Amino acid sequence: MIEKHIVLEDVDLLTFYGVNNANMQIIKALYPKLRIVARGNVMKVMGDELEMCSFEENIQKLLRHCNTYNSLSEEDILAVIKGTERDQNVDSQAICYSVTGKAIIPRTENQKRIVDAFNSDDMIFATGPAGSGKTYLSIALAVRALKNHHARKIILSRPAVEAGEKLGFLPGDMREKISPYLQPLYDALGDMIPALKLQEYMEQDIIQIAPLAFMRGRTLNDAIVILDEAQNTTNAQIKMFLTRMGQNTKMIINGDLTQIDLPSSQQSGLKSALHILRNVKGISFIRLDEKDIVRHRLVTRIVEAYDLYKKEKDEEARREKEAAEKTEEPSKTNDKNK
Repeated sequence: MIEKHIVLEDVDLLTFYGVNNANMQIIKALYPKLRIVARGNVMKVMGDELEMCSFEENIQKLLRHCNTYNSLSEEDILAVIKGTERDQNVDSQAICYSVTGKAIIPRTENQKRIVDAFNSDDMIFATGPAGSGKTYLSIALAVRALKNHHARKIILSRPAVEAGEKLGFLPGDMREKISPYLQPLYDALGDMIPALKLQEYMEQDIIQIAPLAFMRGRTLNDAIVILDEAQNTTNAQIKMFLTRMGQNTKMIINGDLTQIDLPSSQQSGLKSALHILRNVKGISFIRLDEKDIVRHRLVTRIVEAYDLYKKEKDEEARREKEAAEKTEEPSKTNDKNK
């Protein structure tokens, strides 16, 4: 009889063990010749050496399955141990999986371009309307890189700019004050990483969420770094952010140039960066449009309606300008005749 200790790494323990340890009961029933005791992230196993080898191999498969799909059911356990687990080719487009086990895939051609650009370049600018999947897709790519050990951490940032209203004094400590600005990032992460594992990642600073102002002075190595709502950065802020890039780091900069919340006296740093960096090798620029909107169908219609309204206003302003110029011309001619 031998004894082994197996450490359960990179997995959400609640998902792996199951509610009320239901998954562990199934595993124990499949290996009656072994004595299995699970405490925290360590499994102590005692028994026959040959049986132990089979058990250890299958536990590693179950860990990979749980880490990939964020779920583990009785059917999954039986399929893995019997060697009939799901065909990976079925979900070949999956970036990662939600906490419910649903595949997160690029749903439009431009979203696929973001995935391809992430695989080939170290910096990506993704611009487009609300609901086109910029933030969600970026975080999915970051989660995949973290799970596959292609990066050691994820850093998510946003400028703390209020959308057209003054919130005034916010109670609480610094984390509580900035939390409302960063909630969309928490929401996306919560869809892809089980709650307890996400909390663990954040406590260990493996996943960091911070306002843009906190990026100054840092060098970001071995990380996936995402800047969201970049249209609300100033020229100085976005330059500061882009120059934080360290070794083995990828950056994704997202923004919607139609929703700039900066004072009218300030130019959007994103708009300037798109022009200044347009010919820099190693940077991809992906422009999404209304066809890429994957929220409720009304979001597409709303965006289209606002675009049409803007075009009508621009055309009206153009006509008024032309009329004014025509009025000025006879006046100037009369002045010369006098």
